[in-house]
Amino acid sequence: MDIARPERALMLRRRRLLWGGAGIVALALGSLALARLEPAAPSVDAGTLWIDTVRRGEMLREVRGQGTLVPEHEQWISASSGGQVVRVVQRPGAVVAADSVILELVNPELAQQAQEAASQVATAEADLRVLDAQLASALLNQEADAAGLAAQLAEAQLQVEANERLHAEKLIPDITLKLSRLRTQELTERQRLEKERLARLREANAAQLAGRASQLEQLRTLQRLRAGQLAGMAVRAGIAGILQEVAVEAGQRVQPGTILAKVAQPDLLKAELRIPETQAKDVTLGQTASIDTRNGLVAGKVARIDPAARQGTVAVDVTLVGPLPVGARPDLSVDGTIEIERLADVLYVGRPAFGQPGERVGLFRLAKDGDTAQRVTVELGRASTHSIEVVHGLQQGDRVVLSDTSAWDGYPRIRLK
Repeated sequence: MDIARPERALMLRRRRLLWGGAGIVALALGSLALARLEPAAPSVDAGTLWIDTVRRGEMLREVRGQGTLVPEHEQWISASSGGQVVRVVQRPGAVVAADSVILELVNPELAQQAQEAASQVATAEADLRVLDAQLASALLNQEADAAGLAAQLAEAQLQVEANERLHAEKLIPDITLKLSRLRTQELTERQRLEKERLARLREANAAQLAGRASQLEQLRTLQRLRAGQLAGMAVRAGIAGILQEVAVEAGQRVQPGTILAKVAQPDLLKAELRIPETQAKDVTLGQTASIDTRNGLVAGKVARIDPAARQGTVAVDVTLVGPLPVGARPDLSVDGTIEIERLADVLYVGRPAFGQPGERVGLFRLAKDGDTAQRVTVELGRASTHSIEVVHGLQQGDRVVLSDTSAWDGYPRIRLK
């Protein structure tokens, strides 16, 4: 016969509850521990990474840009008048003197105009000589009349003196003396008027001659212009140097102002660099520069900075102060480096693939064993072409990964293999 034991059933129920609660707590603690576990660090081939060491010392700030060599002095030659190219005398690359003929043009209408201008000048010169002779003759006639009038006045004055003596001796009547005095007064007034007329005539003659001479000078100016245009049919270099370009061919018609050729002096070159606009703000006049022609380095100084940016770059002219390497010539592609400043006793490292001056970036710093790298926050300072100042976050001797690590942004560290 079974005996009921209710206390044992209660004990079993309590034991099951305890074990169930313990299992739930253990499961919760396990889940929490798993949630707090960091993701496994990815493995990266160290040979594919760009790793640099933080250094302390002098950091050279510089900017770089590509460009070309261009002549300091060059001359573009344009057509002074329209015409047709009949012969190309010199080709690009030829060494030319200032009076070397590069092209020959022809313009029959211009030749006719030059001949007409010369004829007009010759006619105007002849007319001026005729007018001068006529005016001189008229002036001589007027001067002769004035001389005759002066003689009459002198004679009348002598007659007055004689009549005054005769009148004093009562030999002539009063009327005779008065008539002689009246004639003297008349001749005196006529002589004054004649002198004034003679002066006016000289002024009028001078004005006529000046006006005709001015017309002649205008015709001579036109003749010189036509003659110069006709001489310009033989297009000359203008300066000694190398013929860089001939922009027309034989048989081509050109209009006034058309660019025909370009001549440059190859021994005086400068570098035109294109500096990124983000770096051009630190470039100033007079800074030292180095130009790489692929066949040697040439020292230079910044001579001009374009005030405007074009297509993300700023044009900077560098005057070359050193001897040019062999093979340096206009339009040669070059690389230029401009020294901005030298920073003494600063922490610096190679410039990372991302991050700008003054920003905070995350970089992977290698552990001492070199097997792992931990992400650290680094504050960057002033930058150069290949290096950048470290303001905070790294110490001298630290080794950091400068490659693009955006693929591991979700990991606090990586393993190197």
